[in-house]
Amino acid sequence: MTFSREELLAFRGATLPDLVGPGTRLLFAGINPGLLTVAVQAHFAKRGNRFYPALYRAGITDRVIDASAGFRPEDRAYLLELGIGVTSIVPAATARADELTRDQLIAGGTALRDRVMRIRPAVVAVLGITAFRVAFGRPDARVGRQDEAWGDAQVWVAPNPSGLNAHESLASLAEAYRAIASAAGLELHPEPA
Repeated sequence: MTFSREELLAFRGATLPDLVGPGTRLLFAGINPGLLTVAVQAHFAKRGNRFYPALYRAGITDRVIDASAGFRPEDRAYLLELGIGVTSIVPAATARADELTRDQLIAGGTALRDRVMRIRPAVVAVLGITAFRVAFGRPDARVGRQDEAWGDAQVWVAPNPSGLNAHESLASLAEAYRAIASAAGLELHPEPA
């Protein structure tokens, strides 16, 4: 599925529903959806995004999910069956996360905490340290488990899987995600060779 630049820009500010189910144990929270993500209504849909390859490499999933044209029903069901949920700090789509204002991130952080209290995962993992620092007023926060909980949920910060995040490799993302999934009590597959 391909979109022209003009078609994608028409999705600026649009949203997509959270991927959550009654058994969500691990809730990943991206910064905000990209335009393609909203266009196809599937989280982390851009081909250069390393979220699904990192889940596979971490042993969380048994295959790499391709969400670039939207979720296949069996992939959506599979993630929910595993206890994985996906949401965003800010629900509105932009071409790049750096288009978000400080006020949007702070308001989104408040809304995310409220969602976590309703969803009640064992762990919430915010994907992006800079966004976490701004959204939650934690300028000195570091990647890893945080010294706070939202309700019963452990709070973790992991690197953003965007291809624009050149500081991280697929291996480092997988290592971080594996630790988080283990803390959430997910059954992990052996890491692929």
